[in-house]
Amino acid sequence: MTNVAVVGTGHSKFGSRTDVTLQELAWEAVKQALEEANVEQKNVKYFSVGNVGTWSAEPLPAIVVGEYCNLNPSGTMRVEAACASGSAALRDAYLAVKSGEVDIAMAVGVEQMHQSPNLTVVEMIGRAGNYFWEFENFGLTFPGYYALYATAYMSKYGMKEEDLGKVAIKAHHYGALNPYAHFQKEITMEEYLKSRPVAWPLKLLDSSPITDGAAAVVLASEEMARKLTDSPVWIEAQGVASGTANLSRRTDFTSIEAARIAAEQVYRRAGINMDSPWKQIDVADVHDCFTIAEIVAYEDLRFAKRGEGMLLAREEQTYVGGRIPVNVDGGLKAKGHPIGATGVSMAVSLTRQLLYRAPHKSMQADIKNGRALAHNVGGTGHYAYVTLFSTRRPGT
Repeated sequence: MTNVAVVGTGHSKFGSRTDVTLQELAWEAVKQALEEANVEQKNVKYFSVGNVGTWSAEPLPAIVVGEYCNLNPSGTMRVEAACASGSAALRDAYLAVKSGEVDIAMAVGVEQMHQSPNLTVVEMIGRAGNYFWEFENFGLTFPGYYALYATAYMSKYGMKEEDLGKVAIKAHHYGALNPYAHFQKEITMEEYLKSRPVAWPLKLLDSSPITDGAAAVVLASEEMARKLTDSPVWIEAQGVASGTANLSRRTDFTSIEAARIAAEQVYRRAGINMDSPWKQIDVADVHDCFTIAEIVAYEDLRFAKRGEGMLLAREEQTYVGGRIPVNVDGGLKAKGHPIGATGVSMAVSLTRQLLYRAPHKSMQADIKNGRALAHNVGGTGHYAYVTLFSTRRPGT
């Protein structure tokens, strides 16, 4: 099996993108990635498309994207893993290269959620668990799912609403600097505390937006990567796990078990110290679909001990210059959360971080270890993908 490198990245503007079709939106990212990798469509032997798409018109998005982007007749597959669909597409393309099946593959994530009314989208996301017992009978929506985690964390560890507010303020601070972000405006604690309640204690400014967007990466085998670039970013390790569909089968609402398991897989494979992994990682993107999810992620990734994730937020230790910079592209909260594109967007952001290509100098982390970590969760821990990117060739 071969090592696999990211050799090209592409990213569309996130937001309400009703100015284009789904395939045109995908092309914005695909075109950038191809140009950056200095390859043509005919060189891409396999492409995987992350897309949930229940709210959009195209039932076969991989085929539509492939035709428009001139990627066919290469093999393809539409990949769905809820909010982790982008990372699932990345994994599919990664395994195609790692196995030796192809030497160049592409992962594309694209979502056009504004093709349906907001209430329809909220319903579709709310169904993403156990439909009969949670949505149909009790009307549990996605903010409601994460409100359960927030109230449990508050009860167990004494977290305050202002701790959640710190996460939101950081997200908007970096989103304001990111030209690709959905929200490009800073917020204050006063604005946060006054924002409309959604599912207590979560407010509007705790919540990621309904977003349209696309991202793409070109992956290459070690032999091909050496020919294409002198600065490959390697996929050093990836961990994958799943959780129960029905939340009533879970015993702890202060941790997402699947994310914790996926992270441990990565740390073991990469030889990272489980007690203080943040010392060996320079920057991370985590799945902050709601502010509480980011605080829980700090602990599931072992950046903080149990019950101390809120302290990282409170003490602003996840800004550039802190213990571990997290979501310095704005995260899902401000950059946006086009569900099928989010995981690929993380890969783009972190690859550019490792190459000192952040869109703004204030977003650039200090790269000392040459490692960046992506944490992408589907649903409320139904799927979890954790991916470690590195400037160092795996095995060295």
